[in-house]
Amino acid sequence: MNTPIERIRLSTTAKEQLIKLKRITKIEQWNILCRWAFCYSLAEPSIPTSVPINLDSNVEMNWNVFGGEIADILLLALKKRCDRDGLETNQETLKMQFILHLHRGISYLAGELDFKNIDDLIAMAVQPTTTLQTVTESKSD
Repeated sequence: MNTPIERIRLSTTAKEQLIKLKRITKIEQWNILCRWAFCYSLAEPSIPTSVPINLDSNVEMNWNVFGGEIADILLLALKKRCDRDGLETNQETLKMQFILHLHRGISYLAGELDFKNIDDLIAMAVQPTTTLQTVTESKSD
């Protein structure tokens, strides 16, 4: 599938958060952690806040490295999410929403207080609604 997202670059803050996640999970590949973060953000019901993100780190990868064998599925998930959120699925919107979801997901994962090892990451994936519901409820209070 042809993707509008060719190169992915992260902010310095996201890079530092990924370093923390690498240390906790023992997952060494940036792309795998980024996939987890992206999917975590897609599962969050709210639309990510459209804020400028300074893509100033030296962490960079292409779309195929990011997505691996599931790159096409991840792109379809992004398009579906944009559609659900009432957004266009043109090239610029997809790029922007991808960056916003990726950075939000990294931030959420790095900010998890109960996240101590890879088992905690897997537990979040198995029961994401509990974690996301708690986050959503605390935002609405």
